[in-house]
Amino acid sequence: MPSQTELLYDLGLREEIVGITKFCIHPDEWFQSKTKVGGTKKYDFEKIKSLQPDLIIGNKEENEQTQIQQLMQLYPVWMSDIKTLSDALDMINWIGKIVNKKEEALTISNQISLKFQSLKPNSKRTCAYFIWKKPYMCVGANTFVDDMLQRCNLENVFSTHGRYPEIMEVDLTAKQPEVILLSSEPYPFKDTDKQALQLICPNSKIEIVEGELFSWYGSRLLKSVDYFTALLKKL
Repeated sequence: MPSQTELLYDLGLREEIVGITKFCIHPDEWFQSKTKVGGTKKYDFEKIKSLQPDLIIGNKEENEQTQIQQLMQLYPVWMSDIKTLSDALDMINWIGKIVNKKEEALTISNQISLKFQSLKPNSKRTCAYFIWKKPYMCVGANTFVDDMLQRCNLENVFSTHGRYPEIMEVDLTAKQPEVILLSSEPYPFKDTDKQALQLICPNSKIEIVEGELFSWYGSRLLKSVDYFTALLKKL
């Protein structure tokens, strides 16, 4: 899982990490040098076998359950389940204990916690956060991104539509959110997408945002609050 891979790097592990996914783009030196064992949904079991890992770290939402269960029969596997900032901080500390980097993990989690305590959002506004196109998909409730929106005092207009609802233009027209955020990942929204949505919601403030800083729940959270603060000033 990319955000947890980056955390392992920031905990000071270098030689210990033998395999990552093709989506683990941070840090670049690992992306260039570490063995890729597939994606987050489909793994190369032969490569994993060749690496003989003492531990596999994954995530319930991002990794495919059946394949994880297969790995569990062969290797120790630790899985996270992240829906809130509190979950993320717990995950950081648990991984720190597991890989014998308890103090380093506590330092990172404490720094993240302090940063979020300093976040001073604007008055509450309604918001839609898009993650996909064709079909349009947004984040709903009970997701990590939704928790980040709440901390920015942005009220998710699709919070009652499931976790990652598909929506149509008519749904957006009915909601007319004050703010529309277009994520840079997993779908890379462009200015043309922004213009198209502006025609549907002419009064909405629309911004393309760094998806990693809303959805990565490892050590990258150290950068999120400064980004949110700057973003909120623009909205």
